[in-house]
Amino acid sequence: MQRPIFLICVWCILVTPLHAQQVDARYPKDKEVFPFGVVEHLDSKALNEKRSLNIYLPQGYHPDSVATYPTIYVLDGSAHEDFPHIAGLAQFMNMYSLLPHAIVVGIANVDRYRDFTYPSNDPEDKKHLPTQGGSAAFIRFLETEVQPFIQQHYKTNDHQTLIGQSMGGLLATEVLLKSPQLFDDYIIVSPSLWWDQQKMINDINTYLQAQPNMQQRIAVALGKEHPVMHEVADKLVAALREQEKLTVFYQTMPEENHATILHRAVYWAFEQLHPQPKEKQDE
Repeated sequence: MQRPIFLICVWCILVTPLHAQQVDARYPKDKEVFPFGVVEHLDSKALNEKRSLNIYLPQGYHPDSVATYPTIYVLDGSAHEDFPHIAGLAQFMNMYSLLPHAIVVGIANVDRYRDFTYPSNDPEDKKHLPTQGGSAAFIRFLETEVQPFIQQHYKTNDHQTLIGQSMGGLLATEVLLKSPQLFDDYIIVSPSLWWDQQKMINDINTYLQAQPNMQQRIAVALGKEHPVMHEVADKLVAALREQEKLTVFYQTMPEENHATILHRAVYWAFEQLHPQPKEKQDE
């Protein structure tokens, strides 16, 4: 990748703030706080650090009920990142029966550039993101700690969705190709598949041949991005569509850019993954 393209892509992934979750002065102790979710903390052995999960529970949820719920896992899931947006979108669509009631789990960030990237051999990648290369540990954290914790402590069923944008989209794609069984549905928005000179996409047929029984559903969306990001996303979708058992949706949204696409993309993806009967659409 040429240096100007790399710098543009790095700028795109740096636009997300990484504020730590802490006491917010907007909510004084003598005021009633509007409840939106709960926070859990894990002492991760896979990552050797403490990690936080932000959890939205749908209307009607009760720990003593026999009802169980699908789980939507959100990368970049800190309180000041994507978690409240996806949880709010789920709540909105629930009001109109456009989406099954679900538990939304936001995985708060510590170092997203470390967690969402596999080791790169590209000197430019190493120079601009020196902590890169920790995705294997993060995927192990997902599989052996986050998912079991949620399943043990909350009323879940077996259906699980993963949502990732930008570098989170890179990680979601890596999970899909290397450990597809972890999730049933994947929502991949503006993925940074240019990483490591596009190596994961260049090797995609090898990954797919190693996973012949994949039956996941995948929704990929892209806004007005650099041409390289469209090129690699096209390659990803083309390869996935060659697999008979996969269900693949793909949408470009040229009116949106890297910073504005998330809401529209996830709403669109939920519509594809949970289509409404025609009579419901006509109401």
